[in-house]
Amino acid sequence: MTKYVFVTGGVVSSLGKGIAAASLAAILESRGLRVTMLKLDPYINVDPGTMSPFQHGEVFVTEDGAETDLDLGHYERFISTRMRKVNNFTTGQIYESVLRKERRGDYLGKTVQVIPHITNEIQDFVARGAKAAWDGAADVAIVEIGGTVGDIESLPFLEAVRQMSLRLGRNNAAFIHLTLVPFIASAGELKTKPTQHSVQKLREIGIYPNALLCRADRPVPDDERAKISLFSNVPLDAVISVWDSDSIYKIPAMLHKQGLDNLVCDALALTPPPADLTIWDRLVDAIEHPKHEVRIGMVGKYVDLTESYKSLSEALVHAGIHTHSRVSIEYLDSEVIEAEGTDCLKDLDAILVPGGFGKRGTEGKIKAIRYARENGVPYLGICLGMQLAVVEFARDVAGFGGANSTEFDPSAPHPVVALITEWQDREGKIEKRDTTSDLGGTMRKGAQRCPVKPGTRAHDIYGSEVNERHRHRYEVNNVYVPRLEEAGMVISARTPTENLPEIMELPAHPWFMGVQFHPEFTSTPRDGHPLFSSYIQAAIDYQARREAGAESAAQAL
Repeated sequence: MTKYVFVTGGVVSSLGKGIAAASLAAILESRGLRVTMLKLDPYINVDPGTMSPFQHGEVFVTEDGAETDLDLGHYERFISTRMRKVNNFTTGQIYESVLRKERRGDYLGKTVQVIPHITNEIQDFVARGAKAAWDGAADVAIVEIGGTVGDIESLPFLEAVRQMSLRLGRNNAAFIHLTLVPFIASAGELKTKPTQHSVQKLREIGIYPNALLCRADRPVPDDERAKISLFSNVPLDAVISVWDSDSIYKIPAMLHKQGLDNLVCDALALTPPPADLTIWDRLVDAIEHPKHEVRIGMVGKYVDLTESYKSLSEALVHAGIHTHSRVSIEYLDSEVIEAEGTDCLKDLDAILVPGGFGKRGTEGKIKAIRYARENGVPYLGICLGMQLAVVEFARDVAGFGGANSTEFDPSAPHPVVALITEWQDREGKIEKRDTTSDLGGTMRKGAQRCPVKPGTRAHDIYGSEVNERHRHRYEVNNVYVPRLEEAGMVISARTPTENLPEIMELPAHPWFMGVQFHPEFTSTPRDGHPLFSSYIQAAIDYQARREAGAESAAQAL
């Protein structure tokens, strides 16, 4: 029987519930337990696919093509279990499911209410998600509830898990509450009152936490922990201090040293072997003792909100771990480059253009791509970054003046990137779309296997096959590919069914690649990712060549 750990949050959002939950999962996995994770989001959107990055941050895509919360990315980076569509659901999905049942007459004419119908549906979704991993045999399911205690939209979720814990019975459910202990500079001390009120609110709902994770900018002293314990009715050893860290990969050891996994195992009557966090110790050591340092320029339009590129920035950190490098990411606004030029790119060791939607800032990205191509700077384009690399090459090398994507210029004289109107999904079903289609659910999404052309850089990196996740509507237009290849571009991977370009590269360049998929979604700190590792190694090599050139010039003088 699967046991459950419900993780709630209090006082304010963005305290790191997802990282804390994933870190606990990593410790339990290191103890030999089979762990899965779920995220319950209280917003009414069916999924975050149509939400602005400024509102939601990154949209993480699972292998089966679900657009989900970015916390699922943390889950996959910390544990070995792959997330699926059932691992994340929203209020919108719950109400959509209940209303479909009501229309079918499943409730036999009853008045449909929040209790019991909505709360029962939430419990069914949680149980279904827990059974989806490990062929239904997960030992522990960690369930993170989005939002904070006291939010109106979170109440049905909290009530549902309260009921669920009652139904599961003793030693089958535990609650962990993450809360803020702020430092008030004018008073010169940490304040426990917000945590006291947060736990009080939780207890009013009928949930009594087994442990408190107290987030602060510094370790919480024993006196404050004792005060929290007294007023929250939580044992002192269950008041865990979680302070700011320079690496999220230090959190598992931080929680383990304070005995959180033992508290959870005791609450769930589990007796697994001791934790072995050797792999996390090795990762932290690699982060703290790099042999190189490189500067990567990430050219985008959401640079003021780095959460929009969370998986991508973490993938670069992972590549740094596996190339013994400290990767410094400089987030560069493409609109600034469009207006002011490329001077900000001169001291970088590599340039990266990530995915995105909409016309704003695209010409600045194209300028950055041209700079990388003409100056031999390592370049990686992801999704839109690949499409714009094709546009730049078509305009400036292949002679297609006015080349563009129909996403930005529907009347472009050379639509080298265009909306594909028909494709085959993972189950073999033919999907269709056009410019009037709904934005939600009309993209090519999820993992897709593609053969890789021998003799290419992509083949050196991936081998004979690539299997990566997608999230996009527009594709490179095959009509123009022969002319682009005549001009020196190589399409090194194509989809087997539609023959759509998946990877492009420039053999005449030291390292220049674009990929239609999102490789950042499959990168983990344990294994890294071959594409990002190759990219960061190229940045190291470029830096070495540049320094050697500067030294030679100095000697000549």
